[in-house]
Amino acid sequence: MEFTLEPIGQVESPLTERRQAPRQGDEGAPEAWLVFGEHVREGLRDLREGMDVLVFTWLDRADRKTLVVHPRGDTARPPQGVFSTRAPDRPNPIGLHRVRIAAVEGLRMRVRDLEALDGTPVLDVKPVIGGAAER
Repeated sequence: MEFTLEPIGQVESPLTERRQAPRQGDEGAPEAWLVFGEHVREGLRDLREGMDVLVFTWLDRADRKTLVVHPRGDTARPPQGVFSTRAPDRPNPIGLHRVRIAAVEGLRMRVRDLEALDGTPVLDVKPVIGGAAER
């Protein structure tokens, strides 16, 4: 079975190399922009500043052959299978990021706590259930 994923946008971030990015967004990630394609404009219409959303990305610079990692890159820790970690290197490198919307400007959305690199494809955005999205 094969799947085809089509990006709906991409990340614009000052982070350009993996070594610059924090392990998780809430560990010091800079603000970034999500820039969406015109074809998804209607799907974005109810997203507002202050909402918490989940952003799904395609970690396009990941090593898709990696199955075992040292958690958080710490070689003092025992190796674990990637499916029990948040490691970016994995067979299907789908990134999951909880972010807060700081601003919405047409097809551009400024977000906080996004550790994705500049140019990373955005696959989807979903509201955080029970979070600021429902207030």
